[in-house]
Amino acid sequence: MGVIGAPVGYLDDFAATGTGATKEVGILLVHGFTGSPSSMRPWAEFMHQQGYTVRVPRLPGHGTKPEDLNNVKWQEWPRKIESELRELQKSCSKIFVFGLSMGGGLTLYTTQNHQEKISGIVLVNPMIHIPHVTPTMAKILSKFQKMRSAVGNDIKRKNVTEYAYDANPIVGIYELTKMLKVTRANLAKVSIPTLLFHSTEDHVLPVSNTEIILEGISSKDKERVELTNSYHVATLDHDMEIIFEKSLIFVKERS
Repeated sequence: MGVIGAPVGYLDDFAATGTGATKEVGILLVHGFTGSPSSMRPWAEFMHQQGYTVRVPRLPGHGTKPEDLNNVKWQEWPRKIESELRELQKSCSKIFVFGLSMGGGLTLYTTQNHQEKISGIVLVNPMIHIPHVTPTMAKILSKFQKMRSAVGNDIKRKNVTEYAYDANPIVGIYELTKMLKVTRANLAKVSIPTLLFHSTEDHVLPVSNTEIILEGISSKDKERVELTNSYHVATLDHDMEIIFEKSLIFVKERS
C-alpha cells in the first residue's frame, strides 16, 4: 500500500498544544525508518487528550516517496528532532521523547547529546543495530542496488497500516547504519529514566536490539515491558493500549 490512501495530514508534521495542569509537559514522538508520523499519531492524540503538549515530526526523506530516502544524510534526522525540542522548550518545562524502531535509536542519539533537556524516554521495539549489516556492507550494496523489499507494516491487527514505504531504500539504510554505529558506541551516556516495550514476536528486529540497549545505557531507572500480542509496529497493534497507559503513568510519575 505504501503511503497512498493515508488520512489527510497523517504523513505530515503534527503538533497540538496541551491544556490544564499538564500543558507544560511536552511529548515528542519519533517514527521509524521508512515509516511516517501516522504510526505515532494515535499515541500522540491519546497523550494530548490527557492535556500534554505533543509534537510528531516527519523525518526527512519520509512520507513522500522511497527515492527521497536515498537522498538524505543521517545527520538530517537528529537535526529535525533538535528543532522539535527547541519548539517544545518554548512552552514546556519538562520534555519526554517517545521513539519507535529507528525512532528509538534516534531518541537514544538525541538523548546522548541533549540529556539535560529530556526528563525521560519511552522506546518501542527500538533499533540499535541491524544484524550482519555494517555501514561498509550497506555502502557496497547501495552501489549495485537502490531498493529492496519493504520491511514496513509488521502489524498483527488486520486491516491496519502504518503508511510506510513499500520499498527499502539502500542508500538510506547505509545512512541509518552510520547513525546506529555512533549511537551504540555512546549508549553509556544515557542515564535518564527509560521505559522500553518489546514485542515477543517481531519480524523486523531481533531481541538483541532490546538487550544491547538495556545493558548499554547507564540509567538506574529503567523498565522492560513484554508485548505478547503485537508485531513490530506495536504502537498500532493489539497492545497499543498497554503502551499508551504505561507511558502515561511513566510521564506522570516523573513530571
